[in-house]
Amino acid sequence: MAEPSRPRPVDPAELGLETIVYEKAPPRATITLDRPDVLNAFDFRMLRELARACEDASWDDEVRVLVLTGRGRAFCVGADLRSWEQDYLGRPGEYWKWFGAFKDAHDRLRELGKPTIARINGIAVGGGNELQMACDLAVMVEDAFIRHVGLQHGSVPAGGATQWLSLMVGDRRAREIVYLCEEVPARRAAEWGLVNRAVPAAELDAVVDDWVEKLAARLPQTTRYAKQQLNFWRDLAWHETVNHARDWLALSMLGDEAQDAVRAFLSRRR
Repeated sequence: MAEPSRPRPVDPAELGLETIVYEKAPPRATITLDRPDVLNAFDFRMLRELARACEDASWDDEVRVLVLTGRGRAFCVGADLRSWEQDYLGRPGEYWKWFGAFKDAHDRLRELGKPTIARINGIAVGGGNELQMACDLAVMVEDAFIRHVGLQHGSVPAGGATQWLSLMVGDRRAREIVYLCEEVPARRAAEWGLVNRAVPAAELDAVVDDWVEKLAARLPQTTRYAKQQLNFWRDLAWHETVNHARDWLALSMLGDEAQDAVRAFLSRRR
């Protein structure tokens, strides 16, 4: 394996970064979600920063592969519900702004004309699972799990789960994941096709390094064209349904049921 180049962090001031760490070590760029105190839950700012980093990687010819990971013991647990409760619940105008930021970050990650790898270093919940689903490949530590809990706090999974889970794991399993809100252990997630591999933590970086080396050796233009074709069915499922899902999520989150559920979750009551 070729000796990797030393990572060089991108100047945070250059892209206005506070909630992610963005590094380049050609041929790879790495985005690390960096809010470990809230298990890398994303707020409006993180979504905007994720979009900016993806845009930068897309235009840098030295970057051939993008790796997305999290800092600490979680990959990402989805939306920051405390931020939602403070800024968006019951405020339609602010909600549309937030969802627009989520869709923009999601689209830039999914449509990046280079292979993307989700390095799932810990649990991936809700929107965190939807972010890893937007990547081309995913490897996960075997002691972590994937879970969707939106139906427990009034949130419809509108950022990929209701569009792609059925394509990835089958209709019955998708309904099981969304309805029952139960943990899907990493090994089962790999068996079902929700991630490519589940490995011990000590092997996580070796798998990522191996994939990066192999992907970087592929012809970039041909790889881009292949990705566009592989994305075709996903794109049909996404573009035709995401606005529909957004509207249902809005109806849910603006209603009394969701507002009470979110506040109950935050105050640790049933």
